[in-house]
Amino acid sequence: MPLERASGILLHITSLPSRGGIGDLGPAAYRFADFLHAAKQRVWQVLPLSPTGYGNSPYAALSAFAGNPLLISLELLADAGWISHDRIASADAAPASGSNRVDFIEVVARKVPLLEEAALNFLRGDFPEMKRRFERFCHDNCAWLNDWAYYAFLRNRFSTDSWSAWPVEFSHREQAALDKLQESAGEQLAVHQVLQFVFEEQWQRLRHYCRERDIRFIGDVAIFVNYDSADVWIHPEIFELNEQRAPLRVSGVPPDYFSQSGQRWGNPLYRWDVLANDEFGWWIARMRRAMQLYDVVRLDHFRGFEAFWAIKAEHETAMHGEWIKAPGSALFRKLRDELSGLSLIAEDLGLITPEVNSLREEFAMPGMRILQFGFSDRAAHAYMPHRFVENTVVYTGTHDNNTMLGWWRDGATAVEREHVQTYLGPIERDEDIVGAMIRAAASSVANLCIFPMQDILGLGSEARMNVPAAGEGNWTWRYPKDALRPDYPVKLAALMEMTDRDGYIAPTPDPPAAGA
Repeated sequence: MPLERASGILLHITSLPSRGGIGDLGPAAYRFADFLHAAKQRVWQVLPLSPTGYGNSPYAALSAFAGNPLLISLELLADAGWISHDRIASADAAPASGSNRVDFIEVVARKVPLLEEAALNFLRGDFPEMKRRFERFCHDNCAWLNDWAYYAFLRNRFSTDSWSAWPVEFSHREQAALDKLQESAGEQLAVHQVLQFVFEEQWQRLRHYCRERDIRFIGDVAIFVNYDSADVWIHPEIFELNEQRAPLRVSGVPPDYFSQSGQRWGNPLYRWDVLANDEFGWWIARMRRAMQLYDVVRLDHFRGFEAFWAIKAEHETAMHGEWIKAPGSALFRKLRDELSGLSLIAEDLGLITPEVNSLREEFAMPGMRILQFGFSDRAAHAYMPHRFVENTVVYTGTHDNNTMLGWWRDGATAVEREHVQTYLGPIERDEDIVGAMIRAAASSVANLCIFPMQDILGLGSEARMNVPAAGEGNWTWRYPKDALRPDYPVKLAALMEMTDRDGYIAPTPDPPAAGA
């Protein structure tokens, strides 16, 4: 679906300067929405909102359906009377590191007990209207919510690296064991349902606030799911697992721009034949859930819907895999038939073949262009503005790239710097690269341009969100509370007006007078 001409900012919720050591859906999110509105930015792009697993990565989620409880605002819960403001003050202790970055271990230790306490207060308290909404939420989401509660509870109980290490009666989901668990731990299971309800309430409230200001959300759906996830635990039949429910082959990509040895992501691969025989029911449910959360969905690793890199599970790197065809066309036809209004962006980066382009074009999905990729040689010119088409989303960089200033200082080769000077120059100071790239993206014909917040703030490599294939230190960046200077939205709004990305519809000019 082609997008209208607009602009937006990429900022994950965890990067907000909220209280409690991690960005959340509370007051800081609303202040950022006001910033977007003042800057005439009409899109807020976020990373997956799912609960995170290995490495705290949003792309190693514990569920393709659930929301991340760490994003729940304790302040809003206190305002609603679920917990006292004095009680949540303990979540605001300064991180041991003394930095503004997210310390996930510390956040979990401080925040999760308070969230669970608030949820219990709700279950035991007098909140009649909220409880009616909670019951309706449970009814409407029973297809995934109940199983998520079992999974979350058991994962906490056994503290193992994966559900496969649980006692067999739970790892294999024996109904008698689950029924007994419901009898003995019903209230604790309900806590996990309440947290999902609260996440949904707070997220939809923020979406409504943004929609009133003509701001839409783009959200990511990762093609694969994590092995340690409720999805694989609940539906082992749709994944390539052996009789012990261990992966046979796993996902990744061959050597590329980001890694000379490729990337071994380790997600179990789908049994696409099983999914197809079920008319892609699991994928329809997954994308229906995504449509409840986002206005537009960005499909991460789109090329995997045409063919995916399959690595034998026993291999430690991605060097020796093979490309396996996927039924992407059949899947997207089914999604189009079942889900009216589904709007998709294809993350078509990496090794893109004519077949991948044909799949994207068949369904009129906009692709992506990253300005940082455009200056190495002639083959890279597809990422330069003069080669764009309208149905494109251009980024100065993504969550996987260095910031623009960081790239210029630490990553750009001498050849790339020379080509940038020729194309966008003069770049007399390092800081000039940021404004030059932002203007290049905004003035391009691409219907949508997205700027990472780090580039809006002109930050360097210290603000990078993710280094692909690095096991530690990712996803922790947050912007400081005083970062939103009043001149930023003024300058951005002026640029949006000049590049026709502010939503203004010019009046049709009068025809020339006869004989003129």
